[in-house]
Amino acid sequence: MIKKLLFSLGLIALMGFQAHAEKIVVEGSTTVLPIAQKAAEVFMGSHASADISVRGGGSGVGIASLLDKACNIADASRAIKDAELAKAASNGVDPKAHVIAMDGIAVIVNPANSVSALTKKQIKDIYTGKISNWSQLGGSDEKIVVVSRDTSSGTFEAFGELALSGGKVRADALMQASNQAVASVVEKTPGAIGYVGLGYMGSNTKALSVEGIMPSKDTVLTNKYPIGRPLFMYTNGSPTGLAKEFIDFVLSPEGQKIVDQEGFVALK
Repeated sequence: MIKKLLFSLGLIALMGFQAHAEKIVVEGSTTVLPIAQKAAEVFMGSHASADISVRGGGSGVGIASLLDKACNIADASRAIKDAELAKAASNGVDPKAHVIAMDGIAVIVNPANSVSALTKKQIKDIYTGKISNWSQLGGSDEKIVVVSRDTSSGTFEAFGELALSGGKVRADALMQASNQAVASVVEKTPGAIGYVGLGYMGSNTKALSVEGIMPSKDTVLTNKYPIGRPLFMYTNGSPTGLAKEFIDFVLSPEGQKIVDQEGFVALK
């Protein structure tokens, strides 16, 4: 009888805990993804009742999810578009941007490539098809394999604006769904060129200087690197509850330390 009573009390307590547990969904940019994942892990470690689900898919996917009221926070590596704002208004959604970090888009090649520097014009000419062989840039006689993010990516949008001045990416470009996928293709393909967020640079690829400036936390923070951009978390109006607590944590000194540890540029 006592055991049954204790079991019942324990079950009631568990049900009470679950009733008070709060869940949010964070979705979007694969650039912001490692920051959001690590921040959620640390946050939930000290907030037992919090349940934060984090997934990627791209900035466009995250923003679309927010506009459909299917997620609480949309991660984005670009600003929201006018067309998305129009849809938000028709859906009764009020997107509010929270800048949580800065990032630079690094242009990367295979380590075997002898080219180490490009201008923005040369990058545009490569990605729009005017330059198709590394010999045209002082490298070996080798076809350039263009690797790009897909069109749902905020990094694709930012790169198109900042590096290509709105130019259209060549039709034979290898379109990839994530930063990691771009890095992986470039790593395995001697003639490849791609672009990734700072946090995805590694020893298996080689970052190029752009206009004589190497991508780094310092050059992004001082606005010297020419392909820098902010990273966002969007909410429907001013955040409340767990969503507010989580964003406040990301912006706190502890959260910004995670930003730095993940290879991006902290705000503080």
